[in-house]
Amino acid sequence: IVVTHSPQVAAKAGGHLRISKTARTKKANASLHTHVEVLSAPDRREEIARMLAGATITDEARAAADRLIGSDA
Repeated sequence: IVVTHSPQVAAKAGGHLRISKTARTKKANASLHTHVEVLSAPDRREEIARMLAGATITDEARAAADRLIGSDA
């Protein structure tokens, strides 16, 4: 298992898990929740494109993600 923010590293993986955290506050109590999601191939492409582009995923980012996922180097 590798934890990374690098799309170049993530693209080399055989599978992809997206881990996210949310903070919840109820009156005097605060809690942090961690969510783990197994990504399908199309979702993996979108996540790598998001890692490359940021909040707004472009067609160029998707094409770059496809190149990263498909490259053997």
